[in-house]
Amino acid sequence: MTAGRRALRVLIVGSGWAAGLHARLLSKHHRNVALMFWGRSGDPARALAARYGAERVAGDWAGAVADERVDAVFITTPPDTHRDIAVAALDAGKDVIVEKPAFLDGGEFDVVEAAAARHGRQVLVAENYLYKPLFRAVREQIRSGALGRVRLVTVDAVKRQAVGGWRADPARAGGGALFEGGIHWVAFLDALGLTIRRARGFFPDAPGGQERSAVFVVEYEEGATGVLSYSWEIPGLLRGLRLSRVYGTRGSLLFESNGLFLLRGHRRLSFPRLSDMLGYRAMLADFVRALTTGAEPEFTIADARRCVELIQDTYDNDPERHP
Repeated sequence: MTAGRRALRVLIVGSGWAAGLHARLLSKHHRNVALMFWGRSGDPARALAARYGAERVAGDWAGAVADERVDAVFITTPPDTHRDIAVAALDAGKDVIVEKPAFLDGGEFDVVEAAAARHGRQVLVAENYLYKPLFRAVREQIRSGALGRVRLVTVDAVKRQAVGGWRADPARAGGGALFEGGIHWVAFLDALGLTIRRARGFFPDAPGGQERSAVFVVEYEEGATGVLSYSWEIPGLLRGLRLSRVYGTRGSLLFESNGLFLLRGHRRLSFPRLSDMLGYRAMLADFVRALTTGAEPEFTIADARRCVELIQDTYDNDPERHP
């Protein structure tokens, strides 16, 4: 938390797509945030700094996160680096924002949470799906009781996506398609207002332990079942149109998985706010609020931990991975 009206100084660690996205939105919508950049390769970080009139911090990442001018460190590097950078930043007295998947397993969460508690700092996880207008609309329909008792949630999140670099290496990514990208939808299923009791994963043809397709099934304490179909190798209808449903004892919802529309019953068609369809603006606004006031974010580290552990449990119980 910053004092007075001084700008919140955020160091973005990493210089890839995510770093550029967050830098653009923070620069455009948050004048009380001053950006700094560090990247393993100097040129991309230098280009980002020049684009936003910011400073590129030289040297190694350890020195960058310890810079006394920095208030918060935003980690956008591959998942296998998150724990060490987060702990170093926390030990240097900084708050931390970390891209999803935040950490590789419960043990890494233990280490990071202990460091945060030791220094009285916050760890925020960049899970934008929980800030999407679509998610908020679906959750409101469930919580209102308009659908009656929810019996079945089916999510279609299949797509064709080229994967290379660290995402193609399960040791660096933490897993395959379900962990690296499907975790968005696991968070979605976890936060609908129902309580997940157990989960199981099915991974067709997962060479080397890194699946490209997965079916993730959850059982809820309230008696409902959730089914997520997620893939990086299946072309979607009409270049990405995907239809998902929530079935209840009094009615049902049909929604386009990307967030284009929501249909309740046969007539109540609505269009969630498209200006922030992916939820990034709302997420970053919540993070800036949390960091400048000390308030808890809407999506907490406990929420992020639960999602990672649900997926890791399905990996651990997969007979193909552990014959």
